[in-house]
Formats: sequence, structure tokens, C-alpha cells
Amino acid sequence: MHEQQRRLSLLRIWLLAARPKTLPAAAAPVIVGAAVAVGEGVFAPGPALAALAGALLIQIGANFANDVFDYQRGADTVERLGPLRVTQAGLLTPGQVMTGTAITFGLAVLVGIYLVMVGGWPVVVIGLLAIVAAVAYTAGPFPLGYHGLGDPFVFLFFGLAAVAGTYYVQAGRVSGGALWAAIPMGLLATAILVVNNLRDVETDRAAGKKTLAVRLGAGGARIEYLGLLIGAYGVPPLMWLTGAATPWVLLTWLSLPLTIPLTRMIFLETGPTLNRALAGTARLELIYGLLFSLGLYQL
Repeated sequence: MHEQQRRLSLLRIWLLAARPKTLPAAAAPVIVGAAVAVGEGVFAPGPALAALAGALLIQIGANFANDVFDYQRGADTVERLGPLRVTQAGLLTPGQVMTGTAITFGLAVLVGIYLVMVGGWPVVVIGLLAIVAAVAYTAGPFPLGYHGLGDPFVFLFFGLAAVAGTYYVQAGRVSGGALWAAIPMGLLATAILVVNNLRDVETDRAAGKKTLAVRLGAGGARIEYLGLLIGAYGVPPLMWLTGAATPWVLLTWLSLPLTIPLTRMIFLETGPTLNRALAGTARLELIYGLLFSLGLYQL
């Protein structure tokens, strides 16, 4: 019984390290990319499911790597305001977490082999860049997250690459609809990062982690968050007015009331209370993505 409890406890620790609340940011754009494919009559379930599995594995691997490298660089300390990090808390050693990182990325590569067989060399390029960028976000001689480049990185990989890449492995090409759909998903994924960096702005500044929130200041980060939401909700009407989609894409506006308490928290709260805004923004992206997918199904 004691051994069973120990194993269960270890499983919970690894689940904590995987950061399940961040996974909607990986899943939502893939769902949207699949929905565009359905709407345009090119849906292929095998590649779509493989794209989802690959996206989730890369996100989890990135979370593991971030856990270790932020600790080693001094960004995660006892002063941390966000959820518990397993390396900093001593629940797992850096070596254990790096082993988990390697295994997770290895599984992502196995999924990628199937996608390469389906989509050819472009999948190799996208997959390798995604893994390299996931590690380089907090590691290497020029960590992206420490130089204010996290925001464009997230927009590119959680928007353009995720949505258009999912569509590509099904259709063998990228359509205008897929590119349109990638924009709001990338904006909402970036908004999740903005909340995270706004919460940590003081501890990141002290650790020399120059995120865009540190560079812009808390006020600038709040304005960025608002701008990202406005952009995300502005895209569906543009798609409809330009003929890129039917009016059904306006279903996304059903999620608009969720932005009100989130925006209020962003502008009025600081520190650990922003963890609720972080989870709420991830939930917003998932709900928006599901509504968007329903609308895109009617393409």
C-alpha cells in the first residue's frame, strides 16, 4: 500500500510538471485547423489526431524544459508567485526532469515520423523548429523568453504553425482559410503568455529575465493583453466581410462575456491572484476555439 501511494504521489508530481492548464493552448489551434479542413472537405482523421498528439507532447516537453532551465537561471525561486515548479520545489531533480523532457520529445518525434510520411519534408522543418524553439525558449546562449521574444514565438508556433500545419498534413497545402484562422488562435495563445509574464514581472526583472512585460512595464503588458483580445474578436467579422468564411464564424462572439472578468482582473489585480486570470485565459482560448471550429465547419 505504501509503494502504491508513493507511485501515485510521483504520478501527481509529473502531472504538476506537465502543467495541464497550459494544454488548451496546444490543443485549441489544432482543433481549429482540423475544423477548417472539415469545412473545406479535406479532413483526414489520422493526420489530424497525430497533429494533436504531437502538439500536446511538444507543449509538455517544453513545460518540462522550462521547469529546469528557469530554475537553473534563477527565475524560479522561493519568491515565485505562480503555481509550484517541481525542480525549484525539490520534488524532482533536474536530471529527472530532463530525462522526462527527452522522452516526451522522443515520443513527439515518433508521431512526427508518421506525419512526415503523410506530409513530406515541410513537416520535418516545422517539427524540428518547434522542438528547438520549445527548448530555446528558456535554454541556450540566447533564450527567447529572456529577451522579450516569447510573444512573437508563441504567436508563430501556437497560431500559424499549429493551425496551418494541422491543415497542411491533411490537405497537402495551406489555404487562405487556414491562414485566417491561425491569427486569432495565435493572439489568444499570446494573451496567456502575457498574463503569465505580467504576474511575474517583478521577479523576472530581478532575475534578469527581460520578457516583453518587463520591457513594457505592467501598464504596457495590460494594454497588450487588451489589444490581443480585441484582435482575436476582430478577425471573425473580417473573415465574414471578405468572404473567407460564413457568418457562422461570429459564434466566437458568444465567448465575449468571458473576457469581461478576465480584463477586470488583468487591470486591477497583481501577483498570485493573476493565476486565476491565467487559467481563465487558457479556458477562454479553448472555448473560443471550439466555437470558432463550429463556425468554420460551415465554410
